Amino acid sequence: MYRFCQSIAASALLLCFLAPSVQAASFYRYTNEHGNVVVDFRVPPQHLSSGYEILNERGLVIQVVPAALTPGQRNDEQARRQREVEAKREQKRLQEWEASLLRRYSTVEDIDAARDRALRNLKIRVSILKSNRRGLRQTIENAQARVAERERAGREPSAMDLDVISETKKEIESTERSIAERQLQIEEVRADFWADAQRFEQLNDVVELRRSLESPSQR
Repeated sequence: MYRFCQSIAASALLLCFLAPSVQAASFYRYTNEHGNVVVDFRVPPQHLSSGYEILNERGLVIQVVPAALTPGQRNDEQARRQREVEAKREQKRLQEWEASLLRRYSTVEDIDAARDRALRNLKIRVSILKSNRRGLRQTIENAQARVAERERAGREPSAMDLDVISETKKEIESTERSIAERQLQIEEVRADFWADAQRFEQLNDVVELRRSLESPSQR
């Protein structure tokens, strides 16, 4: 009898220790393939992607696991995040641009002066390239004249003159590409400084508006 009482006491003591663990066990609530809501100690693997809720021992929701996104939803989500990244990148670019304008210039006239300096330097480079091109063309004409003179005399053209003509034509092509690039730069500089001036005026308008709003009203 004494041993029986000891066994009961031990079992009761064990249940006391296990009770918190049982009470702390989580339950899972999900919807099965028939559309029925099920509460269980586990979620079958085939229903994991549909999402589920985790409940505590009192049946309260302590965590919601959303359903997995479909391929279309994933694409939409990726597109949304990409738009957010691009919007933040554009916002940062505008902030850096505006800060640079305010740091470098005091008036629109300063921007115009900087534009004129940049254009003048580019135009000087174009003039130098065009002068080089004229010199290269003259070199070809001189070599061609020597070739023609030897041909009239019934002699073979000089290999050196032929090489000069060939190589000089390549130099002219390269020079013309450089001229085209500089002329494109000129147009880009004009467009960039025009945008700078427009943005600078907008910033000044905002500053003036803020000052007028902050100053006391005149009666």
